[in-house]
Amino acid sequence: MKVEPIIDLKSVKSIKKILSDSPRDKLLFVMGVNSGLRVQDLLALKVGDVKDVKIGERITLREKKTGKENVFILNKEIISALDAYLATVKDDDDHFLFKSRKGRNYPLTTYAVTKYVKKWAEAINLKGNYGAHSLRKTWTYHQRKTFGVSWEVLAKRLNHSSPSITRRYLGVQEEEVEEILMNTI
Repeated sequence: MKVEPIIDLKSVKSIKKILSDSPRDKLLFVMGVNSGLRVQDLLALKVGDVKDVKIGERITLREKKTGKENVFILNKEIISALDAYLATVKDDDDHFLFKSRKGRNYPLTTYAVTKYVKKWAEAINLKGNYGAHSLRKTWTYHQRKTFGVSWEVLAKRLNHSSPSITRRYLGVQEEEVEEILMNTI
């Protein structure tokens, strides 16, 4: 079953608010909805990859799924959540940023993140099908809908090889289609 983006910005804010007591989870959510990266690529990040990075600096990573190189730029929202999280941990540079509680240095799994996202959506009474990939889809949806970014730019950012793949991420709602039918020429 396909997961959905979180289309209401109030819901995004509500999830950030309920995660304020959990710096790791808040950072995971904030990075997910602010980067456009796949969760598996976020989970592969190590403390040393991000700890001294400033707003607007680039991090280059290799995507696990495609093997392609991708760039990740930390915005002020990510830096704020990152600083709050790093203040709570004393990890070495080679430790995973999103460590599982199992073992000494293992990252969370995508399955665990799916469970978290479902739990967060449930906590704010958000109806629908949500999971780990909802974070990337939320970023894509809001880049298009809130910021007016073209699908071509989004396809490039998402490193998609085909426009049909990007189309599935755009979250075009039926109301939007009907709305354009009222445009007069």
